[in-house]
Amino acid sequence: MSAEPYDLAVIGAGAAGLAGAVHAAGQGLSVALLDDAAQAGGQFFRHPAPALKAGRPQALHHHWSAFRELRSRLAASAVDHLTGHHVWTVTRDGDLPWAVHALTGADGEEQRPVCIRARALLLATGAYERQLPFPGWTLPGVVSAGGVQAMLKSGLVLPGRRIVVAGSGPLLLAAASSLATAGARVPLVAEAAGYLGYARHPGALAANPGKLAEGALHAKVLARHRVRLSTRSAVTEVHGTDRVEAVTVRRLDRDWRPLPGTGRRIACDALAVGHGLVPRIELATALGCATRQAPDGTSVLVLDDRQQTSVPGLWAAGETGGIGGWQLAAVEGELAALAVAHRLSGRPAPARVRELRRRRDRMRRFAEAMGAAHRPGPGWTHWLQDGTEVCRCEEVTAGSIREAVAELGARDARTVKLLTRAGMGWCQGRMCGAAVACLAAGGGGAAASEERRPFAVPVPLGTLAALDEPN
Repeated sequence: MSAEPYDLAVIGAGAAGLAGAVHAAGQGLSVALLDDAAQAGGQFFRHPAPALKAGRPQALHHHWSAFRELRSRLAASAVDHLTGHHVWTVTRDGDLPWAVHALTGADGEEQRPVCIRARALLLATGAYERQLPFPGWTLPGVVSAGGVQAMLKSGLVLPGRRIVVAGSGPLLLAAASSLATAGARVPLVAEAAGYLGYARHPGALAANPGKLAEGALHAKVLARHRVRLSTRSAVTEVHGTDRVEAVTVRRLDRDWRPLPGTGRRIACDALAVGHGLVPRIELATALGCATRQAPDGTSVLVLDDRQQTSVPGLWAAGETGGIGGWQLAAVEGELAALAVAHRLSGRPAPARVRELRRRRDRMRRFAEAMGAAHRPGPGWTHWLQDGTEVCRCEEVTAGSIREAVAELGARDARTVKLLTRAGMGWCQGRMCGAAVACLAAGGGGAAASEERRPFAVPVPLGTLAALDEPN
């Protein structure tokens, strides 16, 4: 590890971070790549640990060759790849280098604090899944759609043998096709929205034919395995005692309200569910970066033409600027790397920047069309009973949150948290934050929480106390 400040610190080793790190190093910059995982690849290119000795890790991936090329370039570069680094905050004093504070350890168990300094910073922190609660969602056997993908890609295991897939967004098709290919029985994919919304954006569709081909490929796999797809449908209740035994699926109206008399019970031993992704922007918002609401209802960073945030010296790429997939993330990572190199070296920007911007804008248009098509409708809160747990960590129910709003005057997620403890648990609102924000806003379909958190991950008090100790 360098004793001098790096030219660039990249936080996150998914597609955006990998592309940013290798292209910045290719421009002659000294680069530190920090990630909490033991292997590069992020969530999309998650793959089995070497100890599992998987013979064909590419079997559950599309575009594996692109990842393999990025990984090879990383290995051949001078980038310092710092695995097991859980970044909890970033600070800067005037014109001094950025200070990236992290805890080391594959799972954070060592709790050894480290500080990496760099002249510029690239946030490629990815996203986590948006979960909308419903009765029974805390039963064992209910797994997030992304969690199912992670179990398959990194652990080579299935959460069950008969698995219903539900929620909204393109991740559902990918999860269902992966499960079916791996040998699971998938009786139904319940998509709460639909696909007609894409037709409102013909230009974005025409400019991104690869996305249509990818969707067609998933549809072909589902048809081969006789997986039924039902749009405008949702799992509104899970049944079981010790684990999932069945789910109730209901038809929805255009606002996602369940239609009376449409419920049907489907036997299964697992449920994979998710309603899109939420960008991980805690580090950026703690620094005061400007945000905007994306078409899918989430808060994303405001970025300029070359991926710089509203805070000088801080760039971002990938899902932090809006959910768009690994290819968009890689383009943005490269674009950010070239912008940082231009800023630090003063050399003219290469001509490739124009091509990267065109590709980014083309893919971003499709991403925004996708987000609008799958944005949750306001009626989803009708799935909730008063006794339904919304915050699993603190066991806060929908009834308690509704009481805080209707009787105690709460109008935002922060006030609800102060009154009910919703979001104060170990996950710090990552599971319940979207739902709490919606309920606090009076049942809006996709309200975004604007709460700023000083720490991106839990950090021991001893680590904070040590920051004031002399070196």
